Amino acid sequence: MTTDELTQLLVQQPIAVLHRLARGRVHRHFRTGKRRLIELLLQHSSQNLAGLESDLQALIGERQTRAQAAPARPAAPRPAAQHPSAPPPGRRPHRPHEPESTEPAVSLAAWLEGLGVPTPQPFVPDPWQGEALAGLAETDVVVSVPTGSGKTYVAVEAARRAMEENRTVIYTSPLKALSNTKFTEFSKIFGSDRVGILTGDRQDNSQAPLLIMTTEILRNLLYDAASGEIDVRLDTLGLVILDESQYLADPERGVVWEETIIFCPSQAKLLLLSASIGNPQDIADWLTSIRPSPCRLVRHSKRTVPLRAGYLHPDGKLTPLFRTAGIPYGHPGQLHPEAKRLFVQYEEDTLPSGRPRR
Repeated sequence: MTTDELTQLLVQQPIAVLHRLARGRVHRHFRTGKRRLIELLLQHSSQNLAGLESDLQALIGERQTRAQAAPARPAAPRPAAQHPSAPPPGRRPHRPHEPESTEPAVSLAAWLEGLGVPTPQPFVPDPWQGEALAGLAETDVVVSVPTGSGKTYVAVEAARRAMEENRTVIYTSPLKALSNTKFTEFSKIFGSDRVGILTGDRQDNSQAPLLIMTTEILRNLLYDAASGEIDVRLDTLGLVILDESQYLADPERGVVWEETIIFCPSQAKLLLLSASIGNPQDIADWLTSIRPSPCRLVRHSKRTVPLRAGYLHPDGKLTPLFRTAGIPYGHPGQLHPEAKRLFVQYEEDTLPSGRPRR
């Protein structure tokens, strides 16, 4: 896509989409008008228009998916002329309630349908999983996919392939508890003799080919290597997996992830996993600028496991939160009638005595 075509596509988008696109790219983008915001986006991405186009297409696809999933709403009546008794322009008028949907609300049985243990089926990797593994054979990879999409499969299969080549694998997480969980999980997959753990509180099987640790521990190991205290594990290191890599943006701990990436040996491949990186293309571009080979971004926006919202009243009553089984994005007012009734009941039961009830 040429610059002119990309500009025209940006002009056609609502300002909300442009603001989402500008996160991590344009400072204080909410104070910028649409035309100026487009100019700043193109200026920031002048060396990587393909990345800007990719992120824009992802947002457009996400917006179209939400529009298709949202229930149809009746057209709002045209506002009449302002009544003489209407509040002055400087005062906020009372906000009217959203009109009730004419469609019947979903039943509790329909809302719960499909929940539980699924029927066993042969596992077939998704295309994005194959793309990520193929990319790791050549270069670093950043994986940005929704929660529950299968990031762990990529980590497990990548670790398996690296160990088959007699390379050491390091898997990091931001929390000791998560590291302990992954240690147990990977020990069942690969065998306890092939998996070790290093945290501030625990050190088991530290010479194993697959080591689980917190990111701070790996950063410290890389510090030791940089000062001349070479560790044999770093000499054979073939793959470093940084889980929950959105911590790069953490004001206090983000520097740990940055230094870990910067000091990581060039012969080792980097695999960054996250479900909530706001600007994955920028991260991939940064890795490309500091690492010996171009980083590949693997992005997948469709959520494999759909979300449902419910309300559990203190008396044990469970009901769908919205009129639809799924979450009606963009229509938060479409509450389920039973949920509304339980809200009112809870308010009446918890109001202090003597306080007027609505």
